[in-house]
Amino acid sequence: MIAVVAGVVRRADRIMICQRKPGGPMPLKWEFPGGKLEAGESPEEALARELREELGVEVRVGRILDARRIADGTRDLLLLFYCAEIVAGEPRTLDCNAIAWAAPADLPRYDLAAADRAVAERLTGMPPSDLPIR
Repeated sequence: MIAVVAGVVRRADRIMICQRKPGGPMPLKWEFPGGKLEAGESPEEALARELREELGVEVRVGRILDARRIADGTRDLLLLFYCAEIVAGEPRTLDCNAIAWAAPADLPRYDLAAADRAVAERLTGMPPSDLPIR
């Protein structure tokens, strides 16, 4: 099983999502940004590293919001979704196609990857201020 972390990053009343590049897996799907854990990393360390590498930002990682397992015969993934907030930098598309800041109610309107869609639906009725950062 491969462990993957994703950040539910909020700013005021918006949540950040990123669009995958056109040439990779799940091209142009929207998702909460993140990536795979490396050997010896905690999930929180992995998320901070991934957002630094992919978006050029430093984040404070909060509590885990959700966990999803995807086992479909070709892959076995454990996705860990953490609340996070940017503490330094402005997100840039270093390793994604686009960045959007969406109100929670608008998240399901994006063409989200399946696991991200389930988390987005959970967030739909939740004010961003209720996301536990600390």
